[in-house]
Amino acid sequence: MKPIPTTTPHPRRTARRSVPPGAADAELAGLAKALAHPARVAILRRLIEHGECVCGEIVSGLPLAQATVSQHLKVLKTAGLIQGEVDGPRVCYCVNPKAVKRVQELISGL
Repeated sequence: MKPIPTTTPHPRRTARRSVPPGAADAELAGLAKALAHPARVAILRRLIEHGECVCGEIVSGLPLAQATVSQHLKVLKTAGLIQGEVDGPRVCYCVNPKAVKRVQELISGL
């Protein structure tokens, strides 16, 4: 009598199916969605490099209309990646360092 061959599932595939998406996955997905546009990545990179910027300075560094940049800033701010402070007629933006660190942690956990 011949033994019945058995197959074992690929361990990586099994692990993926058995682990439901958790809070960290949802958090990473939300942050990734906020970073899913090259202009937003450029804005975040500029803020990391320069510390803080007034909206007009950010606009002058990008080939986009002011309204478009403002919309991208809103998405980044809503996601918690940046903070904005009203300074008279201007809004000054800066990076939320805790949020950027969290993105790094979540990505390194992939």
